Amino acid sequence: MGGFSLVHWIIVLLVVLLLFGRGRISEIMGDFGKGIKSFKQGLNDDQATPAAPPPPPAQIAAPDAAAQTQATPETDKTAQ
Repeated sequence: MGGFSLVHWIIVLLVVLLLFGRGRISEIMGDFGKGIKSFKQGLNDDQATPAAPPPPPAQIAAPDAAAQTQATPETDKTAQ
């Protein structure tokens, strides 16, 4: 149960090349590289744009008595 020697690694590499072929392995590694690149870009985008602080809560103003008694011209026309 000793470690693998250089001959073992060469045999494993040959078997992998026979199973997948040279083109297939390069495609897989290219896709893997693109995935890592997009992951890094996503991390940089998150760090570059700091989160905006939440807006302060809106304060509800007390209704103005004068504003309630004033009639708008639109309501006057419909009442007639």
